[in-house]
Amino acid sequence: MLFLNLGCGWKTSDHPGVVNIDWSVMLRIRTNPIYRLFVPLLLKGDRLEHFRSLSKNIRVHNLAKGIPFPDGSADYAYHSHVLEHIDRDIAPLFIRETFRVLKPGGILRIAVPDMERNCRNYLAHVDRCEKEGSAVIAQHDATLEPILEQAVRREAGGTSTQGSLRRRIENLILGDARQRGETHQWMYDRFNLEHLLRTCGFAQIQRQEFNTSAISDWLAYGLDQDEKGGEYKPGSLYIEATKA
Repeated sequence: MLFLNLGCGWKTSDHPGVVNIDWSVMLRIRTNPIYRLFVPLLLKGDRLEHFRSLSKNIRVHNLAKGIPFPDGSADYAYHSHVLEHIDRDIAPLFIRETFRVLKPGGILRIAVPDMERNCRNYLAHVDRCEKEGSAVIAQHDATLEPILEQAVRREAGGTSTQGSLRRRIENLILGDARQRGETHQWMYDRFNLEHLLRTCGFAQIQRQEFNTSAISDWLAYGLDQDEKGGEYKPGSLYIEATKA
């Protein structure tokens, strides 16, 4: 069984058969014993512990150069909050590359921020603002944040919580949010994501929850769950599709 966790970032799996693939600077540091010695100068607290808990089964590879596996070799492929970071005109190439490496009958599972849900929440709050006025208007920007914040941010999310010295060092070494690939290039809902998958050859497209899947023994992978078994990325849209 071969399970490809594409663009895994900090969310890796130790499950047998899983290959965690990414090109992020942090994973390149994680796989280099010399670089790892300097990590405590860069990270602290929960971020340092999270770094140390990353799976050792990491394949450092730039997915912009394709997926480093033969045609029809993978049973499952998965990526979470990756697709929205890819330029809109490049996204079909990435999905077709995923189609290529899957076996016939193989399953692709995608998690992305749910644009439909975010917009519905925003419009519902517009209605509340009209009815309740200043009592809720102060919280209105919070409904815009899931739609816009990650498209316009300049500094990486975790970096902004660091002390001043670590913050400077991290920005110097890793770059800003755009250089790290954190910014959103497009957004998806159940309609345009299904259309993208169908045009790339996938069939049997189904919506799932974070804890449901057609992938056998899904919960054992722990990929859409947090440490307590809850949803790792609340507000996500989960879609699975099969290579016919």
